Amino acid sequence: MIHGWPDTHRLWDRQVEALKARYRCVRFTLPGFERSAEKRAYPLDELLETLRRVVEQACPGERVTLLLHDWGCFFGYQFAMRHPELVERVIGVDIGDAGSRQNRAELGLRGRLMVLGYQLWLALAWRIGGGIGDAMARWMARALRCPTDPSTIGSQMGYGYAIRWLGVAGGFRGVKVFEPKWPMLFTYGERKPFMFHSRSWVERLAARPGNRVIGFPTGHWIMVAQPREFNDALLTWLAETEN
Repeated sequence: MIHGWPDTHRLWDRQVEALKARYRCVRFTLPGFERSAEKRAYPLDELLETLRRVVEQACPGERVTLLLHDWGCFFGYQFAMRHPELVERVIGVDIGDAGSRQNRAELGLRGRLMVLGYQLWLALAWRIGGGIGDAMARWMARALRCPTDPSTIGSQMGYGYAIRWLGVAGGFRGVKVFEPKWPMLFTYGERKPFMFHSRSWVERLAARPGNRVIGFPTGHWIMVAQPREFNDALLTWLAETEN
């Protein structure tokens, strides 16, 4: 279970409760997302190596099902492409082919400007840091209707945006196009000003046997807004795709 901005491992509390009777749940807070963490940009290679160590130490000799949200999707998708032998299934929450040519075209100018605006704001919050940076990050979390406890949010969580837009830590070099080769469940919130996926991507995904695409009448944090419905979808799909 890999979370994104501006969350911690606690994002998955309700999912662990629903899944733990049948599945082993492994979760952790991403490096640098702890409130007390120093401001540092973690290069993609280092993050993917961290994920590899977690998987191999927690589940030696086994493949895992990835449950991913937000930046967790980006990191998890890259991990799956780099280490396909360690992955059994993929569950992506609200992030599909974000940033692809098709996604950008569907966003239109207004949507692209909205994405650029909030991401640059968080990149600058990371760069500024300190009390001002923290205040900027919390303001944006409120503006985006993030359900996370504001006291846990800090500017240091925004290093992904700084890598993406400011080129720190070498930028995101070596990123691979995510084409799922595993059974995949993709869920997304329908009540957002813009989508992080393209229609053509979800159509291709849904056409493959074993895959499923489900839209929820929520915003970005589906697992918080509709935990029971989300958990039911997880359990149903996991049961359907078990070997």
